[in-house]
Amino acid sequence: MAMIDRGIALVTGASSGIGYATAKALQAAGFDVFGTSRRATAGGPDGVTMLTCDVTDDASVAALADEVLDDAGRIDLLVNNAGVGLFGGAEESSLAQAQALFDVNLFGVIRVTNAVLPIMRRQKSGRIVNLSSAHGFIPAPYFALYSATKHAVEGYSQSLDHELRTLGIRVTLVEPAYTRTSFDGNLVRPDRSLDAYASARAGVTVAVQDAIKKGDAPEIVAETIVKAATDAAPKLRYPAGRLARQVSVLRRFVPASAFDKSLRKMLRLPV
Repeated sequence: MAMIDRGIALVTGASSGIGYATAKALQAAGFDVFGTSRRATAGGPDGVTMLTCDVTDDASVAALADEVLDDAGRIDLLVNNAGVGLFGGAEESSLAQAQALFDVNLFGVIRVTNAVLPIMRRQKSGRIVNLSSAHGFIPAPYFALYSATKHAVEGYSQSLDHELRTLGIRVTLVEPAYTRTSFDGNLVRPDRSLDAYASARAGVTVAVQDAIKKGDAPEIVAETIVKAATDAAPKLRYPAGRLARQVSVLRRFVPASAFDKSLRKMLRLPV
């Protein structure tokens, strides 16, 4: 049976975790996949063309789009996966640290999207899948700044989808919950930790580590991304995994006070 040719996909942050699993899954689904990493030595799945790109650098992003276009002639799918986490009280990060986080998680998405959109507009077709998070639609104590970047990605994506529909381009969001990756080990720590938050932060740390151990495999998120990339009538949001789906439903239908108590209990914060 011949494999379906779904076109050219570009996945940022494809050297590990969700990005690696996504590049592999998209290739299996029939895409010719280009992946990116910040370091030239980082590898990706077999058969995926890996390119170096720093999503915080305008010239690096522009060079990436040009290289893929020169090589493949088009870009049919963009998966904005590259991102970084920051764990700590909101007050514990300097403004410079907050701005650096937004430069990757929000402005990195905008940079790569803006570099790819002229190609998709000329094609009069394309799809953009932006990696959000369950923290993009619920409160996230001690992830306040990270959550803020994901809330911003959600608002940007929803609005952009309305702008692009008449041009043959769709934008969707994939929202994982806790995933078994090295996310917690790679978290940026606040640059001015305060004793006032130490006790509660320690409790949340344990709760998050436990949740990640019990979380979904990155392949589950990758399967959701493939669905978002290939659905004939794409939805705006795709919760990825059992917990993300449960939280999405509870957030809409459970009274706010009950949801608040449940969230604090799960994170080992005083109710």
